[in-house]
Amino acid sequence: MSDIITPELVSLDVPLGTDKQSVIRALAERVVAQGRATSAEELFDDAWAREQKDETGLPGGIGIPHARSVSVTEPTLAFARLTPGVDFGAPDGPADIVFLIAAPAGADEAHLAVLSQLARSLMKPEFTGGLRDAATPADAVRIITDAITPASTPAPTAAAPAAAAGAAATTRAEARTATATKTTKIVAVTACATGIAHTFMAADALTNAGLETDGVELVVEPQGSSGYKALPQSVIDDADAVIFAVDVDVREPQRFAGKPVVRAGVKRGIEQPTQLIAEAVAAAANPNAARVAGLAAGASDATPVAQQSVGRRIQRWLLTGVSYMIPFVAGGGLLIALGFLLGGYQVTDDAANVIIQNSLWDLPAGGLGQYLGSVAFMIGATSMGFIVAVLAGFIAYAIADRPGIAPGFVAGAVAVLMNAGFIGGIIGGLLAGFIAWWLGRFDAPRWLRGLMPVVIVPFLGSIFASGLMILFLGRPIAALMAALTEGLTSLAASSAGAIVLGVILGLMMCFDLGGPVNKVAYVFATTGLAAATQTNTAPYLIMAAVMAAGMVPPLAMALASTLLARQKFTPVERENGAAAWLLGASFISEGAIPFAAADPLRVIPASMVGGAITGGLSMLLSVQSFAPHGGIFVFFAINPFWGFALAIVAGTVVTALIVVALKGIGRSTKDAVVAEAAPAASVAA
Repeated sequence: MSDIITPELVSLDVPLGTDKQSVIRALAERVVAQGRATSAEELFDDAWAREQKDETGLPGGIGIPHARSVSVTEPTLAFARLTPGVDFGAPDGPADIVFLIAAPAGADEAHLAVLSQLARSLMKPEFTGGLRDAATPADAVRIITDAITPASTPAPTAAAPAAAAGAAATTRAEARTATATKTTKIVAVTACATGIAHTFMAADALTNAGLETDGVELVVEPQGSSGYKALPQSVIDDADAVIFAVDVDVREPQRFAGKPVVRAGVKRGIEQPTQLIAEAVAAAANPNAARVAGLAAGASDATPVAQQSVGRRIQRWLLTGVSYMIPFVAGGGLLIALGFLLGGYQVTDDAANVIIQNSLWDLPAGGLGQYLGSVAFMIGATSMGFIVAVLAGFIAYAIADRPGIAPGFVAGAVAVLMNAGFIGGIIGGLLAGFIAWWLGRFDAPRWLRGLMPVVIVPFLGSIFASGLMILFLGRPIAALMAALTEGLTSLAASSAGAIVLGVILGLMMCFDLGGPVNKVAYVFATTGLAAATQTNTAPYLIMAAVMAAGMVPPLAMALASTLLARQKFTPVERENGAAAWLLGASFISEGAIPFAAADPLRVIPASMVGGAITGGLSMLLSVQSFAPHGGIFVFFAINPFWGFALAIVAGTVVTALIVVALKGIGRSTKDAVVAEAAPAASVAA
């Protein structure tokens, strides 16, 4: 790897310009002059775009402009010692030590590890001091080569993807953890947009600051472009707080779920590591500190991903999709409810035409209420229209990371097109994820690697996954959905059958709390409204039973965790319970998901009992709902509302009492206290 830099790529005390734009351009031209890139302008544009996002100047007189670029043919370092220095945005003044790090768009892991090792060396005063004292370009090359040579190790295998530099840092940090006697345990993740320089510099800065801080035990996981070695789950579980010094999404964030968290940009991890550690220590002692969202690590993801069973992995993939879908359901549902409140339940009849043909200064016949109600309803309906695609897209993301998102979204949209509903979305997401993951495992030529995640995988993944849905799977799944709908409809033919149907719908609504079974019941109810007339009121009865039963789980969890038995729930569960009051009242069943994910064997059966009671009682009292969503906020569209409320109260109380009773079986107060280390996260709503 010594040829990553040569004397011809070194400039010592040669004027390259008075601003960083000129310096970057001059170094890019030098890279092209050595035949290591095809276009100086393209390399400059990519490096400058990175610079515009976040300046690359660092304390100590250092500048590290860097980029991945399709114009770069081999990983390259261009070094300049500037006299005088040039401002690269560092807080302490101009930079006199400047590296242009130029990586090909598809650089292999070994080369990326070398570039990362250089970034780590910049944190060492002896390294930068040697560069400032170098007499010739050859001396500078020798100093740089000596610094990066230790990282020149074989690339990790596919079975254990991790950067050599990242793995070495983690190993050193784990060794410190094993011998440390400090009190506050902190884990940190560092990651920058390119994953080459700032990622590892922040990791080293935090590690060094942790060693110098009394009462702190800190381990860092650098998530670089060349891969990363995940910290052992036991280390994460033992941590008192988490630092995310990142400019991009943390990979597999559910591993840290429930932990107090301090979030910052990656540069702050380099420039202010001591302050970040102090903030993390404070967060660890603060019960109201921000926490990492997601499922509790101890609840569903305590086992490292590589060691999880197939069933556990599928569960993780599905729950990832659901977690990203929840904001669309929550926001869309509340907007639909607002639309009914402002414009009446008949707002659905002509909402699209109203917002297109009218405005605030040209109101429809129904006045301001109809217009604003139509606006709210259409925004909400549009949001709800994304949920199958979002579910599929993020199931695929959980399997294949970012290359799976586009094929997953397309497969979900195709599932809607084929009337395959949520079942089709789940299957489409799984297909897209597996196909994207499989395509990503190909050992593509270097010139093609940069195009794989952004062009090739989305293109082929979308063709294969969506093609399978259209050609083979979509119609059978749609037929299954239609058969379920027809079977449920036939039960409404008699009074006794209607009560049985209410019980069945209640069970379905509470079985998976917003999952495919829940959605089958909901779609059955909403699609039936189109056939309702003054003489055929069965669809209104069905809609009321479905909505009432769907409100029971979150309301029951709120009642149990905030009023009936607070001591049997963790602080975060009690916080979720406070939010669940509003979610349940709004008919957002997903408000109970954090509780079900953490304790499914108690929460789901209890919810199903309460839902069955509510559904059957709603049918018995002949409650009708003319609105498809909104909960108590569409009280004006429910008749009789007292019957609707009575059914909900009955189911909620029964479910809450059963949950409290089950919590006392095989679960002590001590269990609840221990569970505070990995609480279920609040629903993203």
